[in-house]
Amino acid sequence: MAEEENKEEETTQEKKKSNTLMIVIIAVLVLIILGAAVTAILLMSDDGSEAQIQQNTPQAQTKTISNRTRGSSDMAESRKLSDIGILYPLDGFTVNLKSDSGSRYLKVTISLELNGEELSIELDNKSPVIRDRIIRILTSKTLEEISSKKGKAKVSQQIMDTLNAMIVDGHIKGIYFTEFVIQ
Repeated sequence: MAEEENKEEETTQEKKKSNTLMIVIIAVLVLIILGAAVTAILLMSDDGSEAQIQQNTPQAQTKTISNRTRGSSDMAESRKLSDIGILYPLDGFTVNLKSDSGSRYLKVTISLELNGEELSIELDNKSPVIRDRIIRILTSKTLEEISSKKGKAKVSQQIMDTLNAMIVDGHIKGIYFTEFVIQ
């Protein structure tokens, strides 16, 4: 009888150990899955959560207004359609992106927001130079630099700054990508 009781106690202890081990394994798996999910969300968010948080504060609203006056293309998304000025469409650009393999290319169509109609005449006259400057900027970028929202905003700002430096009759208020394909 004592032997049977000892065997029953041993099997009960083994069951308890295996149950505890199973609980620990499940807990570790849940933590790994949660960690992977949080990492994926952070990588995919691309600063969108910061923009949403900032838009709700009064300081962010004044920052948005000040950025509009500077012509920031990143803030162009929050502007009303009635606030957008004259648009000057450019022909499409197809360029190779900077990469080791050289197999990536970008096809993009851009429209420039002008502060006045008189600027369109100057842009017509300087069209080859404008296209050259934009092509040089685009070909200097890697896939990683332009694939995110933040990267597109940086490229827009760089194009706008470069073009505004060579314009005399006004300035470009915004850059709009009407087509943006990476392959």
